[in-house]
Amino acid sequence: MREVDLTAVRPYADHLGDGLVQMSFTLPVPYSLAARKAALELAGRMGFEEPEVVHYEQLTEGYTYFVMYGRCVQSVDFEALQGEGFDIEYMSEDEIERFAEEHLHRKVVVVGASTGSDTHSVGIDAMLNLKGYHGHHGLEGYRSFETHNLGSQVPNSVLLAKAIEVGADAILVSQTVTQQNLHVHNLTELVEMVEAEGRRGDMILACGGPRVSNELAKELGYDAGFSKGTEPQHLATFIVRELAARVASSG
Repeated sequence: MREVDLTAVRPYADHLGDGLVQMSFTLPVPYSLAARKAALELAGRMGFEEPEVVHYEQLTEGYTYFVMYGRCVQSVDFEALQGEGFDIEYMSEDEIERFAEEHLHRKVVVVGASTGSDTHSVGIDAMLNLKGYHGHHGLEGYRSFETHNLGSQVPNSVLLAKAIEVGADAILVSQTVTQQNLHVHNLTELVEMVEAEGRRGDMILACGGPRVSNELAKELGYDAGFSKGTEPQHLATFIVRELAARVASSG
C-alpha cells in the first residue's frame, strides 16, 4: 500500500490520490441535453477535471437533478491542521462523573432548547434526554448534571428566563433550520440578550446543528459549537472542563 502524503491529501475512489469525487446537485433548468451540458460546464468551472454526468433526471418541470463524477486537483495539508486544538481527548461517561465529583462538588445545571421557529428537537433531545444518542446517555442520565430540556420553538427570552430561574451553568441551543441564515440570527440574538442581562460571565454558551461549527460559534460569541457527529459525552466533557477552569480561576 502506498504511503499517504499527509501534506497533500486528496479524495480518492479507485486508487490513492486519484482525486475522484461524487457530487449531486439540482439546476433550475428543463431536463434536456442542454441541461446536461450546463452541468458539465459548471463542474468544470468549479475546478473539477474530466467531469462526467452518470445520472440526470427531471425532478419536476423546469428542474433537473444530476449525479456526477469529477477529478479534484486540489489538496490539503493535513499535517498543518494537527496540533491546532482540533483533536480533543474526550472523556467517557464514567470519567466525566469522576471529574465533576473531584473538581465541581455539585451538579452542573444545563438548560437547552431549539430556539426561534425551529421545530426540530432531535438534536437537543440526543444531547440532553436520558436515551441519548448512538448508545450514549444524554446529560439527563449523568449523576453530575441537572438538565432542563425546553423542547422546540422556544423564544430566546423564554430560554434565558429559565436559565436565570434555575441558576444554569450552561445554555445549549440547537439550530437545524438554516434558510436565510435564520440560525445565525437566533444565535446572535441570544448572546446579545445574555450580555444585556449582565450574565455572560456567569454562563457557558454552547450551540449545535448541521451548519454550526466551532469557528462560527465563537465568532458569534459562544464558547463552543458542535456539529454533526457530536455525542453527549463530547458536550459533557467540554462543559465540565470549562466550568472547572472557571471555578479554578475565580478561586
